[in-house]
Amino acid sequence: MFDDVTPRLGLPYVVAAQAQKHIPINESLARLDGLVQLAVESRAVTAQPTSPIAGAVWILPAGATGAAWTGQAAGTLMRFEAGAWQALVPAEGVLAWVKDENQMLAFDGATWTPLSATFRSLTAAASPGLANTRLEILEQEVTVSGASTATSIAIPNRAIVLAVSTRTTAAITGAASYNCGVSGDASKFGGSLGVAKNSSNIGVVGPTAYYADTPVLLTAVGGNFVAGKVRVAIHLLRFDAPAAVA
Repeated sequence: MFDDVTPRLGLPYVVAAQAQKHIPINESLARLDGLVQLAVESRAVTAQPTSPIAGAVWILPAGATGAAWTGQAAGTLMRFEAGAWQALVPAEGVLAWVKDENQMLAFDGATWTPLSATFRSLTAAASPGLANTRLEILEQEVTVSGASTATSIAIPNRAIVLAVSTRTTAAITGAASYNCGVSGDASKFGGSLGVAKNSSNIGVVGPTAYYADTPVLLTAVGGNFVAGKVRVAIHLLRFDAPAAVA
């Protein structure tokens, strides 16, 4: 028993004894033209274009304006053809090339994310017995407060850390600077780091093994944290034991 449309792309089915069969067929072709090998003009344009070319598609940002764009959810695809706009709701896993950014995005069911940002674990070497060596990134945006703030992500047990990088995503107040490290070595990955928005640091260290789950610690220098946010990324190597045998 079929529904009226396909479950993933929403393509209209032609039903038994369908009159004017060309209507659902043409609608399906239009949706395929918009969704297959998807390339969008931008995801940053908020004002509905006045003279779009046929077949052009945009990813709507929050607060989009215009007769057809107002009220549409952020992340919706808006396709133009034959003088009219068609709203397309992307399915999880849809990929889109963004022309004005020259990068590929992936839709995770809620937001569009650069595809490169989804590659957080990569097998660098694999053995026949699955004793793999993996490169991995753990990332979190931390709201800082008080004398110090620990990440809820942790350097994993039996992992080797190569670097911890940071970027201040909202200006830090209350402290003159901050250190990035771990308990017992507060500045291991960087000391006296900047508190202004977009201050960054790449704390490269010699390969260091950890034998317990260890949070990264951000410690205020010259006062206590009052407000601010820091994005923390842990760059590491992880190792898999050979696969179990029967």
